[in-house]
Amino acid sequence: MSIRRNNFQIATKVEFTNIKCTSLDPKFLEFQYCYLKSINRSYKYISLKTKLANFPVPKPRVNIELMKRFSGYKPFLYNVTVDACSFLKNPKSNPIALYLHGFFKNHSNMNHTCPYDHDIDIDRLSISSLNRHLTEVLPFPIGDYLFQSNWIADGINRANVNMYFTLS
Repeated sequence: MSIRRNNFQIATKVEFTNIKCTSLDPKFLEFQYCYLKSINRSYKYISLKTKLANFPVPKPRVNIELMKRFSGYKPFLYNVTVDACSFLKNPKSNPIALYLHGFFKNHSNMNHTCPYDHDIDIDRLSISSLNRHLTEVLPFPIGDYLFQSNWIADGINRANVNMYFTLS
């Protein structure tokens, strides 16, 4: 996003800094890969792929929390838990989840209704989609952020995916 003020142009941009994927139940789910790849100074992307042991995924839910760094990461704006099946059947039912899902929906195979009877992946999520969401759709203040997600099946937290990024 660019803003022109008094003949100066102010620009903001998002940059990935890290990603951490943790399987809390390796018998249910394993990460085949989870990485941040830097192609050059301006192009980085995130990719991850899970290997699920049981199909279909029973009662999938996702808890997403956005955190900002203030002497450690503290809650910032959103902490929402959604029933994935209900949400994907009617995405407009939860505007916050719809906004957060918009970060990665075009780079993932998680954009259909239940049942989930396949492995889940996010392929080459670049900063451009986050940049638009965080600077144009709903502008965020400059700082370091953590997009923390907990993936729950049958009432048990099975995996955590933490995406770290900076808005400057």
